[in-house]
Amino acid sequence: MILSCQNLSKSFVDHTVIRQASFQMEDNDKVAIVGINGAGKSTLLKMIVGQLTPDSGQVTFAKDKSYGYLAQQDGTDSPNTIYEEMLSVKQELVDLEEDLRQLEFDMKHASDAELENLMKLYTAKTQAFESKDGYKYRSELIGVLKGLGFAEEEFSKPISTLSGGQKTRVFLAKLLLQNPDLIILDEPTNHLDISSINWLENYLRTYKGAVIIVSHDRYFLDRIVNKVLSVENSETRMYLGNYSAFAEKSAEIRNAQMKAYLKQQDEIRHQQQVIDKLKSFNREKSIKRAESREKMLDKIEVLDKPTELRDDMRLTLSPRITSGNDVLSVCDLSKSFGDNTLFEHVNFEIKRGEHVAIIGDNGTGKTTLLKILNEAETADAGEIRYGTKVEIGYYDQEHHVLHAEKTLFDEISDDYPTLTNTEIRNTLAAFLFTGDDVFKRIGDLSGGERGRVSLAKLMLSSANFLILDEPTNHLDITSKEILEQALNGYEGTVLYVSHDRYFVNQTATRILDLANRKFYNFGGNYDYYLEKKETVEGTAVAGSTGNSVYAPLAAGTTATASCASGEDSAGKLDWQQQKELQAQKRKLENQLKKCEDRIAVLEQRISEIDEEMAKPEVATNVARLQELSKEQTTLSEELEQKYEEWEQLQS
Repeated sequence: MILSCQNLSKSFVDHTVIRQASFQMEDNDKVAIVGINGAGKSTLLKMIVGQLTPDSGQVTFAKDKSYGYLAQQDGTDSPNTIYEEMLSVKQELVDLEEDLRQLEFDMKHASDAELENLMKLYTAKTQAFESKDGYKYRSELIGVLKGLGFAEEEFSKPISTLSGGQKTRVFLAKLLLQNPDLIILDEPTNHLDISSINWLENYLRTYKGAVIIVSHDRYFLDRIVNKVLSVENSETRMYLGNYSAFAEKSAEIRNAQMKAYLKQQDEIRHQQQVIDKLKSFNREKSIKRAESREKMLDKIEVLDKPTELRDDMRLTLSPRITSGNDVLSVCDLSKSFGDNTLFEHVNFEIKRGEHVAIIGDNGTGKTTLLKILNEAETADAGEIRYGTKVEIGYYDQEHHVLHAEKTLFDEISDDYPTLTNTEIRNTLAAFLFTGDDVFKRIGDLSGGERGRVSLAKLMLSSANFLILDEPTNHLDITSKEILEQALNGYEGTVLYVSHDRYFVNQTATRILDLANRKFYNFGGNYDYYLEKKETVEGTAVAGSTGNSVYAPLAAGTTATASCASGEDSAGKLDWQQQKELQAQKRKLENQLKKCEDRIAVLEQRISEIDEEMAKPEVATNVARLQELSKEQTTLSEELEQKYEEWEQLQS
């Protein structure tokens, strides 16, 4: 057992956030804490780490166990560069390394009388350095930074020049390097792209310690956790299994609770009807019988009605008219900002009824493409053609379609002047804005609230082609599920950008992966994309707009020709690329094998030197010791270089 929480309770004014929460964690548990926005998840974490004092209850950590905590907006204002800040976590090893270098220098100039003591000290420090994986710490540091999305050229950036999201990533990297017994993370994926999230998943899944995660990323939770702690209506309940197992089990429990509640309500109503009837007879015996039943009824422990999963939020998307079969054709599209080319010579088509997800790393141009399609940005080259009767509904992650100075009521009424006051209020109520909420300013709303207003406008638009930029940002899990259901029931066409892999998996019929300035096409959901991407990584197969497995959507000779004959031209290009990429892959595999063989040789020789230096006859041979020490230093430096080379080849 690493952590025990007993009867934790916390209230703010007259609102109870957490009531009598009790649970414990074992040393290797990976636990998710889930619940809607405002349920008390972050409050619970803050009580665990001591940032909030519970009104009652106790938090107990096992003796000699450490923890690291990442809050949602954590960052650092250090004067260091990124690399220096990370090195500070390994200061003990940095100091040991400097001591060893100094001892090596001292031994070269020491007298015979001093040398024996220096050698003993050098051996002890070397063993301490090795026991703490000293030869690996720099490559580990670089691996964590790269895994979390930092390029090597960024390592020298001062922390003070970074954005809030970048600072949070640095803080997360430091926390991971510390290797605490318990890692506590509050929304760790908020500032990560899909590649970095995948890396963090693999890191946490194989982490030897325990992990607590608060996250709305269901795919992330599915792949990591073995327990789920649900926070709902101030109550907590622990479930075994990942998020999908929790969702299934909690639905079963909720259904059983609802059945029991409805059955009891039926019985109470029946008994009350009997009591009323007996009283209506107005006879002494009937009144006594009624009183007897009333006493029995009073003794019943009335069940609380199970809360519905946001059943009061209603989202229905219905096209006003049906578009033609050809919804969108993109021909030979290119876009750059200065020397930064986002994508070039891109061709793809979207047909009526398709739900197409665009995925890719941060900064590759996904949002820019959507802005070009919505005429909020201009392309450098290429052509965009919409089909007949196409009506666009646009949702952007920064909610530029909203006006900060307007109230919610005015935001709807100005865009839809034919709606009555009652219709406007009903629309806003469907997205949880009731009473005086409708007179709040847009600028005063939270990110999640602005998202709900944008969704309300989208629902009213009756568009048949929805273009959505990160529609699940700031939405809790329940709201995401409602949006998923609405999109899956939508008869129109959808093109969206999202980092939410669970959402993509539930709603996409096709995926466009933006990588290396090209779009690659996968006919299926996210699970299909992962399966095929792993088997044909980096390989292009024929087909520019169909359901090819991993096909770059390349251009033909001209914008018009690329749309008309892109399949033929792309097929020729794909065959050549396939051959080239296969050759590159074989070359990389050979390099990787050579690197691994050299690492094995170096590690074996360093181990042999340690054994030889420990022999009594060698320990008294100053010349031999210096020779071995020099060889070991040279080999260790080469080994560190080989570790870095191996990581680069693997990636």
